[in-house]
Amino acid sequence: MKSKGLTLTILVQASSANYGESLGNVASLKKVTRGDGYQYTYISRQALRYNIVQQLDEPLATLSAEGSRDKKVIQFDKDATIEAYPEIDFFGYMKTNKGTNAHVRSAKVRLSNAISLEPFRGDTDFLNNMGLAARLRKAKGDNSINNGLAQSEIHLSYYRYTVTIDLDQIGIDEAEDIQISNQEKARRVSKLLDVIAYLYRDIRGRREDLKPLFVIGGVYDIKNPVFENIVDVKNNTVLIEGIKDVMTSELANQTETGVVSGKFANTDEIKRELHATSVAKFFEVLKKKVADYYEGD
Repeated sequence: MKSKGLTLTILVQASSANYGESLGNVASLKKVTRGDGYQYTYISRQALRYNIVQQLDEPLATLSAEGSRDKKVIQFDKDATIEAYPEIDFFGYMKTNKGTNAHVRSAKVRLSNAISLEPFRGDTDFLNNMGLAARLRKAKGDNSINNGLAQSEIHLSYYRYTVTIDLDQIGIDEAEDIQISNQEKARRVSKLLDVIAYLYRDIRGRREDLKPLFVIGGVYDIKNPVFENIVDVKNNTVLIEGIKDVMTSELANQTETGVVSGKFANTDEIKRELHATSVAKFFEVLKKKVADYYEGD
């Protein structure tokens, strides 16, 4: 059979979902600056990977600290295999042994950063612990106890990220002579898609919902993240002309689209021009395509 790749580009809406270094008492969001001079916040691919692994609810790969004294490096244990741990089947590993070359498995599931599609305008939230301070003053009978003050950058925006899966490399590790069953491959990828469909992120006492509001992709003979730099939103409208411009007739026949009704101003246009169904239906169709691919292998 031809080798296959699965790719999907996703739009989510989130608020202040990934912080970097704090500057004094100001918690700073992770940001990049584009040529237009605007800053755009982002959720790093490492953060997305962490949330996906946690929500997969599969055994976590065992770890070890290799090296000497203060130069130890935390890595996956040399006995951890892709057969036992979907985490390293999907996202790869590096194992080192003293005196030998490192054993590396590249990621078979690749994630992009989730970049905001609306610029950051410098909004901040003023924080204090007034309630706790008042309780402590009352308990201690000491009115001189002050509130702790801090600021936190905030940004509510649509975010875009892309997932690309090398389907014919899932469950295969030639270096360790491992190949899992096709049934297990299909189960793992299906479960990964289920996690992406209802992904969330816990951050600073909040649970940010990262489920897709718009998603486009499919199972293709090519392994290119086709829609990664194409999907965009302007004035609450998904721009579909660019999407149509990159699709050949063959690509169009293999592409599925899902959208949450009423979320975008041009929902009807999306359904008409891109033949979009519900997001739930999108993932059901994609899981069926994955199952069919592995059954036919």
